[in-house]
Parts: sequence; C-alpha cells; structure tokens
Amino acid sequence: MGYIRVTMIQTTEKTMKNTAGKARFLWVDDEMELLKPYVLFLEEKGYVTECAGNGHDALEMCRSGAYDIVFLDEQMPGLSGLDTLVRLHRLAPHLPVVMVTKSEDEGIMNQAIGKKIADYLIKPVNPHQVLSTIKKLLDKKELVAENAAARYLESRVRLDEAIQSCHKASDWEAVYRELVYWELELEPTNHPVREMVAVQKTEANLLFGRFVRKHYEQWILQRKQRVDSHYPLLSPDLMEQAVFPLIDAGEKLFLILIDNFRYDQWVTVRDIVSEWFSCEEALYFSILPTATPYARNSLFAGLMPAEIAKQYPGLWVDESALESKNEQEEQLIREQLQRINREYSFSYHKVNTYQEGERLLSRFSALKSNDLNVIVFNFIDTLSHARADSKMIRELVRDEADFRSLTRSWLLGSPLEGILREVANQGYKAIITTDHGTVRVRNGMTVVGDKETSTNLRYKRGKSLAYDPKRVYPCTLPKNIGLPSPHISTRYIFAMNHDFLIYPNRSSHYASLYENTFQHGGISLEEMVIPLVTLTAK
Repeated sequence: MGYIRVTMIQTTEKTMKNTAGKARFLWVDDEMELLKPYVLFLEEKGYVTECAGNGHDALEMCRSGAYDIVFLDEQMPGLSGLDTLVRLHRLAPHLPVVMVTKSEDEGIMNQAIGKKIADYLIKPVNPHQVLSTIKKLLDKKELVAENAAARYLESRVRLDEAIQSCHKASDWEAVYRELVYWELELEPTNHPVREMVAVQKTEANLLFGRFVRKHYEQWILQRKQRVDSHYPLLSPDLMEQAVFPLIDAGEKLFLILIDNFRYDQWVTVRDIVSEWFSCEEALYFSILPTATPYARNSLFAGLMPAEIAKQYPGLWVDESALESKNEQEEQLIREQLQRINREYSFSYHKVNTYQEGERLLSRFSALKSNDLNVIVFNFIDTLSHARADSKMIRELVRDEADFRSLTRSWLLGSPLEGILREVANQGYKAIITTDHGTVRVRNGMTVVGDKETSTNLRYKRGKSLAYDPKRVYPCTLPKNIGLPSPHISTRYIFAMNHDFLIYPNRSSHYASLYENTFQHGGISLEEMVIPLVTLTAK
C-alpha cells in the first residue's frame, strides 16, 4: 500500500468504551507509577486519562486518537519534553499542552511558553491545581468554539448570496476558499454549525456542477482559439504559465505534484511548509475527466488529451488498453519543451513508496544542476484507493477531517518534508500542485453501458450509455471538450456533486461498497479547483 504505515495502539476496553462528551486527556511522564492517583482523581471528576511513558509513545497515541489536553513532563530521558512539545504542535497545532516540570528555571519556562504551551504546572502537582487548569482550558476551548460559530453565522447569509451569484471561475475560487476556511476553522470545535457549513458546501457543489455544464465547452473552445477571455487556468496551460516563466527568469525550480491533493489538504499542511518558505497561493482548474490518465498527461504535455492522441499517438495510451496510462510522463515533458523551444535540463521522478522517496532524498545533490526537477508523489492517491479496498483504512479515514489529518501526519517525517527542507536550504524555488482532487461520494446512480464502457465511478466513456441526463454532464461530441474519441459514437458522462456511477447489476452491493469513499474523475469543487502554490525560500 505504498506510503501507508499504520501504527495500532493498544488500549484498554475501558478506554475504548469512552463515552461521547467526556473530556479525554493524555499524561506523558517516564515515572508512570506516580500518575495513578491523578488518573483516579480525574476519573472521579468524570474525565478519562491515558498515560504514555515517553515522548515517542505520546506522539503515536496522538496520531491514532483524539485528546482534549496533553500533560507533558518536561524532564524525560530520550525525547525530552520540549522536543516532544515541538513535534506535538506540528502534529496537532490546536491541541492544548500543559507542561509539568520540577524546575522553575526561567529559561526553560520561556522556551516552553515560546513553543506555545497552554499552561504549566510545577511539581509536586496538587490534584486541584490540575482540575483548575482543566476547567480553564476546557472553558477556553468552548469559548473559542462559540466565537468561531458566531462569526460563521454572521457571514453565512453573505456566503449564501456569494454562492448564488457566482458568474465566473474566479467567483467560484473565492467561494471555495471561504468554504474551506470555515470548514477548517470549525473542525476542532465539534460545534453543531459544522453541519451548516457541510450543507452550504453541498449546495455550492450543486450550483458549481451546473456552472461547469454551462461553460466548460466554451472554455475549451476559447483555449483552442487563444481567445482572450475569462476561462480559468487549465491543466494543459499550467507549465507554460506558472512553471516556465520562473525558469526563464533564472530560477532553479522543483515542481512537486502530489496526486489527489485537494486545496483543504494544502491548507492543513501550510504551516509546516511555511517554516521554510514564503507561500504564494493560487488555484487552477483540472480538466475533465479529473482523473490521472487525462489531467496529469495534459499538464505535462501542455496539450488537451485529444491533441496528445493526435500529435503523439505513441505516447497516448487509450483507456481500454491494459498497460499503465501514465508511463510516458517524462517523455511528454520532453516533447513539450522541444515544441516550445525551451532547452532546459530537467529530471523526472515518480515516488510510490517511502523507500523510493528516501533514495531520491539521498541523491538530492545530483538534482542541483538541473533547471527543472519534476517529482510526483502518489501517497494520497494510494490512500484513496486503499480506503476503498480496506476496511481498516476506512475506519482510519472516516471523513474529510481524517483525510486531512492523515495527510498532515504523512508529510511530517516523510521524504517530501526532507526534500522541501533541502530545496529551501539551497535557496531554490518550488511549486506544489496536483493534477486533480478527490471527493467523498455518497449517492449511487445507475448507468447502463456495453462491455467496453470505462469503469471509473465518477465518469464513464462508452458507445451506448443510458443515464439520468439531469444528474450528469453529458458530452456526445468528445472533440468539443478536447477528449479522444475511439469510435464515432463514443460519448462521456461526468458525475456531479456527491454522485457515483454504478451498473444496474448488483447495484445495491456496489452502492454500499463505494458509499463514503473518496473518488475522482467528475465535477466538484474538490476535484476541479485545486492548489497551485509557489514557494520562495526564506
């Protein structure tokens, strides 16, 4: 399963039965036998407390479980309290940490406060001091949640109006940014208004689907005719408009493409990347289908898929073929450079496993001489497919919040983090982007097709398709949207919002199997409106 490395944490039956509403704490101290009185005291007050004997165990427990407060001993062998604090803050920025120390040394406390502790206690700790700290922090958390909810409610009507009045692509970019902002702002609170944001996002996706149906063919035509209009930056133009100008200006550039990387996932890891870089954020639009064989090949070739198939038939692998559809990416980049007379030196690397990433990082010095280094990371795509196939991964990634959290955990300590650090140390520029996003699907919709119909759940390509035309974006003339057409009667249909496309045979089985999985290929804000971030070393 590529990068996916899941650590199973042993918990007691009592912990597993922890009821909703009880605050849950983690106490980290190498002298665990001294913690029992505090655990019993807090249990009497209605709280659940788990213990870890060192910083490494604490980090693993925080990766797999949710805690309201962490009590952290400052003096521990191995990974110290301050070092654990730094890693905890990177892993879970909103998690309150209370430093517990024997020392009243001002320097140590200044370091702890500078690393954003929520509070501190001096040993020996009185249980009532612990209770007072808990109440203060939990009350503060509740106040923060109420404040965030109140601010959202104040902006909700205006955001509704903005969603209803989107007339161009840039309007949708602004709306999507704000929806993601509120989604993440309210995520740590568990406040009921989170459901209101989800409803707004669903409504936005419904209208966005209609918007794309109305304008997409026009965008492709305008791009083909080079008409100066309001069509958004699309996959085949990304290299020419965002990548090549930086190299032409004399920059050495790393283009890092993370497959299936959504804008909300970028926002979740922004603070990590911002340690080394200033980040200039933009959004661009994936072409349809929002699937790797189409969107990524288009990005690297600088052409729409139909143009690739026509100009480079040896490099375009038809969807019905058995071989991999993305084995020619390096050659597509080379052809684009030759076509536009750019004599850049470049390298191309595809990273599917942690070991491959480590090997690339160990050879970083060999990349320094290139004008352009393209690196594709497939972790999130691997995770998406694993979630559909594995019950264990489904339990680990239940919703968008879990998806974001696991993305953040992956980046921390991954080869990508090491590569970004090396890029920053050398003062090079980098771009982080993706070929398309992914959306959690909920509603199965039946489609009838022949045996040659494609199998993707968010779009279908075939000769004889029967479907509900109100719930999809149908395209009977693929050339009008820049797609190959193996047969004169070939057509494409694209699912919108949270629908996914299944065949009538055993439809109930497949609806249950794929409901709430993350898929791509269709039309949604999450799949089409994707991050394009330019990084400048600090």
